[in-house]
Amino acid sequence: MPLIRPSRPQDLAAITAIYAQHVLHGTGTFETEPPTLTEMTARREDVLAKLLPYLVAEGDAGQIIGFAYCNWFKLRPAYRYSAEDSIYLSPEVQHCGLGRALLTELAARAEAAGVRKLIAVIGDSANASSIGVHRSVGFEHVGVLTACGWKFDQWLDVVLMEKVLGAGAHCPPPALGV
Repeated sequence: MPLIRPSRPQDLAAITAIYAQHVLHGTGTFETEPPTLTEMTARREDVLAKLLPYLVAEGDAGQIIGFAYCNWFKLRPAYRYSAEDSIYLSPEVQHCGLGRALLTELAARAEAAGVRKLIAVIGDSANASSIGVHRSVGFEHVGVLTACGWKFDQWLDVVLMEKVLGAGAHCPPPALGV
């Protein structure tokens, strides 16, 4: 199994390339133009500045073959215990269990950071791989926003899933430095 570890600045070129592949050829993200390395660097720095996890999966030869992170679901303070996850894999390693391992580790680290609810906002209701990997680690389906994205000359749905972390809503959250 590949090594799952916190991302490092030197991983960003590979992260940017993996994400560009998904932007240009997939419907899991509704971005239509791949972000630059500078933009992806800024996005990673934003996540880390919030003390949230940004992970990579490193293959046997040391190459980056996937990444996952979470960021606050919304900017308003009341949402500060809910985070949205993002996970992307290189095409050659999809459907081999890596997504499940990466998402499981992300959830554990998000919980350690104080997150109580992890939310998946999945592009395209036909995205069986993403829906399946989220379901396999305990996410539950909570809704579909129909035809809210336009990409590749078609309307696309958004599937919403959630996973309760730790004590969830059963008790007040700990104080966070946010």
